[in-house]
Amino acid sequence: MCGPRPARLRLWTLADVFAYAQAEGIELRLDATEVQVPRPLAGRGGRRAFVSGKKKQNTMKATVVAYHQGHTLWTDALRPGRMHDATAARNEGIDTCSRHFPDVQVLLDDGYLGLRRDHPGEAVTPPRKGNKINPPEVLEAGLRARHRHSSKRITVEHALADHKRWKQLARWTHRRETLPATYQAIAGPVSDRHTTG
Repeated sequence: MCGPRPARLRLWTLADVFAYAQAEGIELRLDATEVQVPRPLAGRGGRRAFVSGKKKQNTMKATVVAYHQGHTLWTDALRPGRMHDATAARNEGIDTCSRHFPDVQVLLDDGYLGLRRDHPGEAVTPPRKGNKINPPEVLEAGLRARHRHSSKRITVEHALADHKRWKQLARWTHRRETLPATYQAIAGPVSDRHTTG
């Protein structure tokens, strides 16, 4: 395990995050969250791109990387809410990063099974749920393994929750184009506060 993250460390790209993680021996946690945004005006092109299939609302999706202490290391430029979590990560270059930094493990949830398939041993998702016809001891072992994975990955959920404590990120009421810069401006100081506190 690494020591505390240096205060005010800024990692501007996902490649920076992977390079830092490999140098420090850090296991990363990656997840996405959605922020509700105003509905685009009628007649505007690309209106459906912001409709989240999960939330059934107009949203923008932020991909966030944290590590075991729950500090935010990086957040992306935000994508329309309709985009799949794994696609958003791919658009930020996670495939290239995995090839260049093969020693870095990233803990993910079940929404990133495609990344696990393409990068076995590096992109780590929870074990698949057992089939009901499996013996009870196999089902129990699978549940324990999923719980262990969830317990390690929970720090990125805490990082996302820290961001959402800011009322602006619970529901964005301004122009959608200004949300990415605001999200990143909030995520940095929130992480610094936890580092220096």
